[in-house]
Amino acid sequence: MLTTSSLKELEAIARKAGEAIMKIYDAPDFEERIAVQAKGDDSPLTQADLAAHEIIKAELTKLSDSELAALPQLSEESADVPWSERQQWQTYWLIDPLDGTKEFIKRNGEFTVNIALIHKGQPLAGVVYAPATDTMYSAAAGLGAYKNDETIAAREDSDAPTLKVVGSRSHASPDTQSYLDALDKPYEMVPMGSSLKLCLVAESKAHLYPRLGPTSEWDTAAAHAVALAAGAEVLTLEGEALMYNQKESLLNPYFIVQ
Repeated sequence: MLTTSSLKELEAIARKAGEAIMKIYDAPDFEERIAVQAKGDDSPLTQADLAAHEIIKAELTKLSDSELAALPQLSEESADVPWSERQQWQTYWLIDPLDGTKEFIKRNGEFTVNIALIHKGQPLAGVVYAPATDTMYSAAAGLGAYKNDETIAAREDSDAPTLKVVGSRSHASPDTQSYLDALDKPYEMVPMGSSLKLCLVAESKAHLYPRLGPTSEWDTAAAHAVALAAGAEVLTLEGEALMYNQKESLLNPYFIVQ
């Protein structure tokens, strides 16, 4: 189980990565410096993704807890670990150095640094840092969930007559609309980018986040840890807990956060 001091170290790493991202985000020659490339899945990759990746990769090996420092890492920017090797991992770091790259390119502030600790397929701890707003979500099993050091909890407004449903700014899904059409309560949409969608449920600013579209495991893990520690559920459409590193593919199944 992660200690409070180790969680604070993770927050500091996320902040350091966020500072590197913001140097590019705030640069007067932003358009030139982002140097957008297309990855294999046609998602964008920028200098900011790579800068944050290198910082997190190095800083995790310097953690005070030597066992945590020695754990393997799986990052969006270094995800080519063979399944034959990865399936042996019991505990590891799962990282998205810059989640919401499309939001970063749009300069709307809704992007995050995500660092999660996975143990036996479950997110044991996570930090989600939104550097544009200096907002830090952090959580660990047994320690609770926090936003800027203040305790947060899900489901504090569960009796509201209208559901607040958080959805993606950049990814629309016909399946999501079908799901919403079947709800038995009126709803209003709360648009949000990146892993901040799960965090809104964790802090009771939204009741529901149906993700009926593609995501990768690094997209969700850190915010998943925050949601769980805050008392929310993250379930597949079959009602099972969303799990990590259970198969060769790193794509998540569809899931619901509530």
